[in-house]
Amino acid sequence: MHDRMWSGPFRGRCPVEGTILMAIALLIAGAGSGAMADYFVATNGSDANPGTMSQPFASLEAARDAVRRDRAAGKIPAEGLAVVIAGGDYIRDRTLELGVEDSGAPGAAIAWRSADGGRVRLLGGRRLTGFKPVADAAVLERLDPSARGHVLQCDLAALGIREFGAMQSRGFGRATAAAHCELFHGGRPMTLARWPNEGTFEKIAGFPEGSGRIDEHGGNLGELPGGFLYSGDRPNRWRDVSDVWVHGYWAWDWANSYERVASLDLDRHHVKTLAPHGLYGFRKGQRFYFLNLLEELDAPGEWYLDRRSGQLYFWPPDGGGRSGSEETLLSLLDKPLIRIAGASNVVVEGLVLEATRASAVEIRGGGSNRVVGCLIRNIGNSGVVIEGGRGHGVQSCDVFDTGDGGVNLSGGDRRTLESGGHFVENCHFQHQGRWSKCYVPAILLQGVGLRASHNLIHDHPHCAILYGGNEHLIEFNEIHHIALETGDVGAIYTGRDYTFRGNRIRNNFIHHTGGVGMGSMGAYMDDCVSGTEISGNIFFGVQRAAFLGGGRDHHVENNVFVNCDHAVELDGRGLDKSPVWRGMVDDTMRKQLGNVPLELYRERYPEMKALDAHYGPPGGPVIKGESFKGVPPEGNVVARNVCVGKWLRVGWNAKTEWLRLENNLTDVDPLFVGSPGDSAKATDFALRRDSPAWALGFQAIPVDRIGLQRDAHRGRLEKWEAR
Repeated sequence: MHDRMWSGPFRGRCPVEGTILMAIALLIAGAGSGAMADYFVATNGSDANPGTMSQPFASLEAARDAVRRDRAAGKIPAEGLAVVIAGGDYIRDRTLELGVEDSGAPGAAIAWRSADGGRVRLLGGRRLTGFKPVADAAVLERLDPSARGHVLQCDLAALGIREFGAMQSRGFGRATAAAHCELFHGGRPMTLARWPNEGTFEKIAGFPEGSGRIDEHGGNLGELPGGFLYSGDRPNRWRDVSDVWVHGYWAWDWANSYERVASLDLDRHHVKTLAPHGLYGFRKGQRFYFLNLLEELDAPGEWYLDRRSGQLYFWPPDGGGRSGSEETLLSLLDKPLIRIAGASNVVVEGLVLEATRASAVEIRGGGSNRVVGCLIRNIGNSGVVIEGGRGHGVQSCDVFDTGDGGVNLSGGDRRTLESGGHFVENCHFQHQGRWSKCYVPAILLQGVGLRASHNLIHDHPHCAILYGGNEHLIEFNEIHHIALETGDVGAIYTGRDYTFRGNRIRNNFIHHTGGVGMGSMGAYMDDCVSGTEISGNIFFGVQRAAFLGGGRDHHVENNVFVNCDHAVELDGRGLDKSPVWRGMVDDTMRKQLGNVPLELYRERYPEMKALDAHYGPPGGPVIKGESFKGVPPEGNVVARNVCVGKWLRVGWNAKTEWLRLENNLTDVDPLFVGSPGDSAKATDFALRRDSPAWALGFQAIPVDRIGLQRDAHRGRLEKWEAR
């Protein structure tokens, strides 16, 4: 056995107290282990040490290999084992790889955790030092006069940094790739120098004559190879346009991408982008901006990297780059900080995972792994990606400032409807989608039987929770200030598949959503998706709360709607005869019906049998082409809801009589306990005992259970990062 003396970097608690606290922490994490730690890692350790408390290892890999040797020799304690990491920064130039041979057992997890009271950071980047005022006359001449006394420079080559990662096209329809290096200061991402500055956009002025076409919705789009036109003469001041990029919502407010500029014609005000191009085209009036320009480094928080010289230029928002009052990091690692492949019963607990250009944690295969009580921030791709396996969870973590999504869960089997059992709960998400913007939600659920509960999600450019598949549970989440940069989007979103059934959206608090153009929805059942339970939710200050976009068999029951426009909306797009909508239901949706075992699905979801009247029964004559009349939005139930404000809108081929409306309280004061205002809480919407809603069968919503729940991990995270 190993040295149990509490000394060196781990001193400060007696053995009994430390053992009890460790046991409590692991039980909270779901590890089921009260094991005393067997191996220790510290920044002042050595891999030549035995990994005891008094003689810790220096590297995570040395501890991993020691655990592997114990496991191979059958020496893992029956109650499990922990690798305890002393506080400090661990600079990572490679992924911590954990495989099958690193597994624990049910009730006996292998835990990787921070020492009590210590803050352990796994950093995929480097701290930058040596900032100094810009002295090069040529550089100063290129800078805006207002910036010349503020911009500092750092010689990355002098720090031994020569690999930065290339900028790549990313966004809607693009494959996910590791981000280029990014700059973080004071724990926040900085802005790559751009014009116009952050929060504003230019508008596409048009496209060259002869390069347009009529799109599927009847609008005029400029062809991608032909480029687009801009207004004004701002680009005339740019000296070097060899690595200029543009980011925009080129055709739609729900589809963005970053594209490299192939040519910039200053006389014609004409921009061409480099192939391969995006999916759509250029529409006049859509938003865009230029980025990666030294001349546009003209605001606090902006930066620019001259990749040829290795000089980084930065206007610190607080002067900290020179004085050292705030840390400045450059992300370098282009791989995950931790990858768990095929392993089971592994716990990652209480770590700060930061500044990788890829994702923080990837889990593939295996079962019952946990990421618990971690602060995940300043990540190039996603926070945690879980694919396959069974029963993995992300619990009580803070996930801030990711380039793509927050936590992506994929599991279960849609061929058998077997549940995957993955979950994300009690996590705080803020500022996802820094780069990709659209369809990179805080929480992504794909497959069967996944759960998102008790999470707080806010400050997102697009949707908070996106799901596809069956029998997911989305409950007790608080979502606000989403759709801040996009339109035609939902706080909770799914769409375009009649077989996505059995999903439940219940007891959530959705409020103060944004949206440009077509705006935003609360629960957005888009493009004829069907069979969702939307119950017990509170929608406050949401543009269109429960939006049923042509779908069937939804149950909208026992919700509270306040100041929404409207509370419930139904359309019949599945009956529209225009090619785009007819193609959706007669081609796309038909094919998706054929992608699942219909016999199983019809048994599990009997309402699907009603589709036979429109598509033809399985094995029988197919109704297609001229015989196909579309699919009406039938079977929807809207019952026992409370609404203050605009109630119901039915249109676009739909009929009110297709809705079953029962016992809804509208245009009557429901008598809330609180007086909801801009800072309303879910508890404000509890109903008084004398509310008229009770007589209609309304059931109390457990408002006190919505959102984050206090536990030991949340307390520690709040101490780490007041936000």
